[in-house]
Amino acid sequence: MTGHDVRDVALADHGAMRMEWAERDMPVLRSIRERFGREKPLKGVRVGACLHVTTETANLMVALQTGGADVFLCASNPLSTQDDVAACLVERFDIPVFAIKGEDSQTYYSHIQAVLDAGPQFTMDDGADLVNTLHTERSDVLHQVWAGTEETTTGVVRLRSMATAGVLRYPIVAVNEALTKHLFDNRYGTGQSTLDGIIRATNLLVAGRVVVVAGYGWCGRGLAMRAKGHGADVVVTEIDPLKALEAVMDGFRVLPMAQAAPIGDIFVTATGDLNVVRGEHFRVMKDGAVVANTGHFNVEIDIPALEALASSHRTVRDFVEEYQMADGRGINLLADGRLINLAAAEGHPASVMDMSFANQALSLEYLVGEGRSLAPQVYDVPQAIDQQVAQLKLAALGVGIDELTPEQVEYLKGWQQGT
Repeated sequence: MTGHDVRDVALADHGAMRMEWAERDMPVLRSIRERFGREKPLKGVRVGACLHVTTETANLMVALQTGGADVFLCASNPLSTQDDVAACLVERFDIPVFAIKGEDSQTYYSHIQAVLDAGPQFTMDDGADLVNTLHTERSDVLHQVWAGTEETTTGVVRLRSMATAGVLRYPIVAVNEALTKHLFDNRYGTGQSTLDGIIRATNLLVAGRVVVVAGYGWCGRGLAMRAKGHGADVVVTEIDPLKALEAVMDGFRVLPMAQAAPIGDIFVTATGDLNVVRGEHFRVMKDGAVVANTGHFNVEIDIPALEALASSHRTVRDFVEEYQMADGRGINLLADGRLINLAAAEGHPASVMDMSFANQALSLEYLVGEGRSLAPQVYDVPQAIDQQVAQLKLAALGVGIDELTPEQVEYLKGWQQGT
């Protein structure tokens, strides 16, 4: 496979307008792109990116290209690609893109292979499928990779497992761990965009319904907060006693999934783990229950168990598959259990991805300079980059903050002064 593989390059004009709309709300990335254009810190660098192909990602790719990088892009999820955006990157910016919304698993992995065929020196991943393929199937390319970045929680978990097992071959910066990423993207982005996807897919009124949120990490927190704001009765399920206690203190009911299953109207998994909603839960769910996932992979919902319990199933709306139980109940699975916010909606708003992708761009710049001196481990984003992104975002919002006076600086350094 060479050149590109997108649905239709004739969609480029529409994609360009949507990229422009998103770019207006990404002032931090814009300022970085402008500096990159002057300084060319990525000149001659080959970057293989496996990310959700959205308007925001497209603006990141253009920023990297402006900085001098040769960029090759594939999708990190079969349902998350915006075909017009993929077309625009190919047609307007001559960036090789391999991504088609709704592609099957074979095509998905062939697209990853196409990016690796370019021989990237740096990887930029979302979920670690690119890195995993590189380590298991492409040793011919692996030796020339200097370093990489990882965008999301699931990918960071996978990469840390690789590092612990001693199989990770190059250093990777966990962009997800930046405070300006997970405190904002995961919480505010996921909270809003997940509800957006559910509402677009179902047109259900959230107010008055019982919404069960599985997992109270930063994504779960954001979703629970936004569902409550829509008037839902929110129930949280957890395995971590500290997170469960926090959910209680935040005003939510906390129940085991076995107790939540019979009372829930809408279920959303946000854990990053396997089979969170299982056969025993499907057996007691209400007629008309809606089940969705906002974690990276579609394994959080035990879809084979649902299929085994169902006497039949049918597509009742775009992204809504109704499974008919033997007792007449219907359970509605959204987007084949894949990321509902990207499958049925447009993913996170541009203003929050602005910070996430600013971290990506600056982390890549850092790795171009430092990557070869780092051991093959998973690293946090340097604090200076995190602080810089926050400062740029505040400046773009027109928000000023105080600075410590010299007296205050000295006070904080000392220990002698007491009550």
